[in-house]
Amino acid sequence: MSASATLDAIAAREFPRLRRDDVLYLNCAATGPLPERAVRVIAEHNEWRAEPWRYTAEMQFATLARSRELAARLINASPDEIALTVNTSYGINLAARALPLSAGDVVVGSDRDFPANVYPWMGIERSRGVRYRQVPCDGRLFNEDALITALDEPGVKVLAVSWVSFESGARLDLERLGNACRERGVFFVVDAIQGLGALTLDVRRTPIDMLFCGAQKWLCAPWGSGFMWVRPELVQRFEPPFVGWMSIKGPDDFSRLLDYKLEFRDDARRFELITLPYQDFAGFNASLEIFHEAGPAAIAQRVSELTQRIVDWTSSQSGVRLMTKPDAARRAGVIALVPPDPDRASARLTKAGVTHSLREGALRLAPHFFTPFAHVDRALELLSGAATQ
Repeated sequence: MSASATLDAIAAREFPRLRRDDVLYLNCAATGPLPERAVRVIAEHNEWRAEPWRYTAEMQFATLARSRELAARLINASPDEIALTVNTSYGINLAARALPLSAGDVVVGSDRDFPANVYPWMGIERSRGVRYRQVPCDGRLFNEDALITALDEPGVKVLAVSWVSFESGARLDLERLGNACRERGVFFVVDAIQGLGALTLDVRRTPIDMLFCGAQKWLCAPWGSGFMWVRPELVQRFEPPFVGWMSIKGPDDFSRLLDYKLEFRDDARRFELITLPYQDFAGFNASLEIFHEAGPAAIAQRVSELTQRIVDWTSSQSGVRLMTKPDAARRAGVIALVPPDPDRASARLTKAGVTHSLREGALRLAPHFFTPFAHVDRALELLSGAATQ
């Protein structure tokens, strides 16, 4: 079976609710749908939770071990470099407080970034005297050249960016930025939530220090599931700013919980603070298994083909501005465009059953590999009508 046929078969099996003619879902940048496999697995784990004598600690810990394995495979990492998180914000806050920063040190980021990748740095600016420097965008687009230039300013210790802009869909060149950071001894931390699932990433080839990804968008996993990756050379260098009972060596042995020793785990689990939602990570596993079955590269190719239709259509419309970069290498699954009257165009799409987003005055269309091409075409037909009215 060809890669394309495999994707179609998985889409029909796992996302039948999105294949109907009356459902045009182009909003995966906001929330990805759960595949049928994940729905069943979550229900099964909730049944066990209702009868907890059936739901053993061994089963729960095995679920989390599988999550670390599947997340690691997605980015070509090792499971011991993965810490599970309940969202992206937790990982970014942890990085902001675990990185060795002192008063006067500078964190560089971009303006117009998603708030989850802004407020944690503002928080340590207030509490620890660290300076947070937001580099102005070029219009709505992250200014990659200006970010690199800012790294040469005195006191810069961290570059913190989103891989893909939630607003414009523009994609940063992580290899270029990471190399610039390595050359200057600057930590490079990345919010990957709008990229992973629509794009592929190899952390062995890309010079990143810490990466965070909530799984509820392009990975189509439950709310309350996600992960962070820490470069192996840094895992034991960073002391967690928060101490949880599961971040310490020994708690897997429930017969010796009172042997108090403040010794963090040697692997990335030292950053796992809380008792994690096992049922959500069971759903996370089911979703990621589908991505591995389909092949992340094949999924990325299909997403590129779907978004190319939107890019091509936009270039043919004199009254519509494309906010996303047209080059396929500089975008992901988010396409942002501005028709003459965005509010009216958005209302037209909504009335016709096209689920999308309106962000900062731009329409955001975000199809995934399971989105029928006909659904994208129908949305563009509706926008053509709105543009000419």
